[in-house]
Amino acid sequence: MTSSMRPSPDVIAMKPAARRLHVGLVIDNMDWHARELSRALTALGAFATPIRLTACGFATRSTTGLVIEGFEGGLPDAIVVRSMSGGSFEAVTLRLGLLHAARELGVMVWNDARAIERCVDKSMTSFLLARAGMATPPTWTVESREAATTIVLREAVDCPLVLKPLFGSQGRGLRLIRTPDDLPEPAVVNGVYYLQRFVGVERDGFRDFRLLVCQGRLIAGMARHSTGWITNVKRGARPVAVAANEEMRELAARAATAVGAAFAGVDILYDIDGCPTVLEVNSMPAWFGLQKVTSLDIAAVLANDIVTAMVACPARGASA
Repeated sequence: MTSSMRPSPDVIAMKPAARRLHVGLVIDNMDWHARELSRALTALGAFATPIRLTACGFATRSTTGLVIEGFEGGLPDAIVVRSMSGGSFEAVTLRLGLLHAARELGVMVWNDARAIERCVDKSMTSFLLARAGMATPPTWTVESREAATTIVLREAVDCPLVLKPLFGSQGRGLRLIRTPDDLPEPAVVNGVYYLQRFVGVERDGFRDFRLLVCQGRLIAGMARHSTGWITNVKRGARPVAVAANEEMRELAARAATAVGAAFAGVDILYDIDGCPTVLEVNSMPAWFGLQKVTSLDIAAVLANDIVTAMVACPARGASA
């Protein structure tokens, strides 16, 4: 399930360092994923301090221009974004701005704000995948119900469309659209209709694949089986171990590169013609389901890649 690995923890431990590396772990709460990643980073000799971006801000007269929770007066060597809470447009802009600013100050940010922006906005993800020449379902994004109606009348003649929340995750809010009457009112979709051609195939249920990629290589993958067409594990799909073939490996790596993500969860589905197509790219992927079907310590592999990149990074933050 893995390809060539990065240097082992023992190799990393031999690297000369004047001090222990300090990672800021961006979280909403200290969930299982955050605890696992913190454990793995600590095992490699790095500090891992939780950061809630809601408790951070700008202070232009301070030494760094930023105020980062847990790093009073200084900066972490790296910031790893495990999860970000939702909020108003202004609040989310501020949080992403903090990540942009940290990178400008030489802090390694995984994933950085640009990659997060590209993945959170499904329309931008689809645009970048298509622009890179990758197989991905035809997609349309418009602001009015009238424009969406025109698209449905034209494109849903032989095959339904899938309406997705532009900023949604974990399979929430998905709808099959066969006629204009299936379109909700604008308020339900926050005024944006993201429509994607339905490419699911029923073969004793529905199945797609989640592949976890880091630094351009596959870490782990699984198939997700469901009796319904929504295959997210959070919606009841069953994770199944799978040996990803070279075709899927390459497609997942290319998808992560297309959005500029250091690590990503890539969703791939084989269409009715047996061709793989990329559905989505997640810049803050969970791996609880994946961990159930592999003996590989996923958090340890991610932490190893993070610390390796920190050691190699020519410019790091000045830790407090």
